[in-house]
Amino acid sequence: MYYYHRLRDLREDLDKTQADIAEVLGIAPQQYQLYESGKREMPMHHFITLAKFYDVSLDYIADIIKTPRKLY
Repeated sequence: MYYYHRLRDLREDLDKTQADIAEVLGIAPQQYQLYESGKREMPMHHFITLAKFYDVSLDYIADIIKTPRKLY
């Protein structure tokens, strides 16, 4: 699994739309769609923002570990 599948799963677990997450990141929904589909690499600062938003570790988002770890 690649990280972009994890992005979709995390978003769907909270019943959020791609537009909702794009707003969190301060980007256009079309840009976020490219990240989530794996068509464009996401910058590290967006990973950090999403880790804080979802309250999970970066290694979980990156699909290095299979069980989420909370940040706080």
